[in-house]
Amino acid sequence: MQVAFGVLGPVVAWDGAEGAIALKGPRHRAVLARLIVARRRVVPVTLLVEDLWADPPSDAVGAVRTFVAALRRALEPERPPRTPARLLVTEGPGYALRAEPGAVDAWRFEQAVATAATLPPRPALARLEDALGWWRGPAYAEFADEAWARAERSRLGELRLHAVERQAEARLALGLAAEAVPDLDAHVAEHPWREDAWRLLALALYRAGRQGDALAVLRRARTLLIEQLGVDPGPGLRRLEADILNHAHHLDHTAPTEAVGRVWAQATAAYDRTVASGARARLESAVGLLRDLAATGGGGLQAARQHRVAAITAAEELGDTELTARVIGAYDVPAIWTRVDDPQQATCVVAAAERTLADLPPGAPPAARARLLATIALESRGTRSARGLQAARQAEQIARLLDDPAPLAFALNGVFMQTFHRAGLAPRRDAIGAELVALATQNGLTTYEVLGHLIRLQARSALADFPGADEHAAAADRLAEHHELPLVGVFTRWYRALRLAATGRTPAAEVEAAYQDAAARLNDAGMPGLERGLLPLALLCLRLQHAQPAQTDEHTDWGPYEPWARPLVLLAQDRPGEAAAALRRLPDPPRDLLFEALWCLAARAAIAVGDRETMERAHTELTPAAAELAGAGSGLLTLGPVSKHLDDLAAALAHS
Repeated sequence: MQVAFGVLGPVVAWDGAEGAIALKGPRHRAVLARLIVARRRVVPVTLLVEDLWADPPSDAVGAVRTFVAALRRALEPERPPRTPARLLVTEGPGYALRAEPGAVDAWRFEQAVATAATLPPRPALARLEDALGWWRGPAYAEFADEAWARAERSRLGELRLHAVERQAEARLALGLAAEAVPDLDAHVAEHPWREDAWRLLALALYRAGRQGDALAVLRRARTLLIEQLGVDPGPGLRRLEADILNHAHHLDHTAPTEAVGRVWAQATAAYDRTVASGARARLESAVGLLRDLAATGGGGLQAARQHRVAAITAAEELGDTELTARVIGAYDVPAIWTRVDDPQQATCVVAAAERTLADLPPGAPPAARARLLATIALESRGTRSARGLQAARQAEQIARLLDDPAPLAFALNGVFMQTFHRAGLAPRRDAIGAELVALATQNGLTTYEVLGHLIRLQARSALADFPGADEHAAAADRLAEHHELPLVGVFTRWYRALRLAATGRTPAAEVEAAYQDAAARLNDAGMPGLERGLLPLALLCLRLQHAQPAQTDEHTDWGPYEPWARPLVLLAQDRPGEAAAALRRLPDPPRDLLFEALWCLAARAAIAVGDRETMERAHTELTPAAAELAGAGSGLLTLGPVSKHLDDLAAALAHS
């Protein structure tokens, strides 16, 4: 059970389902709180006795041990008898709480505030708003009078006040002055001695167009400081008052969002005025917008797909082949997942690209031809069509002769998508990712740089090089945060759940919680080709790794993975005859990122029912990937080493 602790308010503990854990009486809570204050360090039993009682009873040490035993039962209810505790441990002369860094809300709060200080205003504001929402009251609320809690309560309280003021600064930097006022007003009312809070409130009021109120706030601050503390306002408040009275220009700071909005409005208005409504240039401009819109994810990605087909249709109706080629080829949105989101649309795009390719005049730019071929390769991914692989190779061949990195990056994406024609190709995909990272870094192609890191994350995972995969996940996250690419976090969050599953050292319940959290990021991400059935498949792989039967909930939506899950579900329901029949109907897995994982599922079922033909086919297909982790090349899930599945198949075949 994954346990989390809350001290930003009354002391509480939650289980993996976020349900409250019963901690018994106030002494039990005091022991837990005292250990959290120690931050994973050992607290001697003698010190616990001193902290819990002003006048300790004769059996105080025994009482502490009783409290600890009760806490252990509450925090680790599934721990077998007489096995060592993992969380509340005995060490040397006392006890320590070995909570993970993210398991205590106060520790997460500190990290969030520190991280926000390194971020631009918008992500910093989001981080601070989220973190401040974790507070449920004063820190260690029920231990306000305890000497051992005093310093930590004071430190956390000061950090919270600092976070409130940094939140206000971020809002001001984003032009959200009016939104900053209510929180700052409450803040100075509760903490009237904080001069920086008064300064921020006055500045927010001034930027919200309330100069009189801003000056009134500064007068209130001066009166309070002089009458209550006997000190004059500091230079910051005095300077601000003078600047407001003089309407200093620097106070009228234009927030980045306001400036961006103004530029956008002016540019689009100028475009509408000067470019005729039926001009062909509008189609090419529209595709450029759709390409950028797709990178925003969610509804933006869905809208981009929808309008892309309309743009291609409009271009074909105009009868200009080279214009159509540009419209099709300009949508060079990097793709990492090998299953298309809309198969029908992909078929339409491939057909249009093939028509346009056939109609291109001999003197057409080679880059246009390369982009059409790359489009065919990308939109044909996950199918058994030989045309996709052929188009990828042709696109790469043409693009390497051009003095332009963008078509080459697009072509390499197509080559990646077609490097699944057999198992065991993770090293080849790793090389493609490495070339993409180098090419994109040298030429400022940010989205392809991200793609290269994600490809390498997948490949290094397949090869069980998780330190290497970690580096690529971190690099992708840094680029995504800086360039506002929200979909990247979907893949890196899934990778971190895979990382927990692959190590084998994390309890299954904790890994399952990580997968549930990752799946939540997929909601409304605009990627149905990735989303549908993925969580049940990941949990099935996790259960099999832990020698548990498949989940049998009849409401489980297995999506496209249902044929491979069904035999194992039937086996879990003790229906081997039906499982064998389902296995005989099983198609070959799509040649994509889950090729090895689906073959391993088929192998597990085949061994269980004695299906020799399927076992032989699985052994043949999986042998080239003997050095890889099954499924880990997806960057999402794993069934462990392929070699283990091959050994199991060989043993079963030898005895069948």
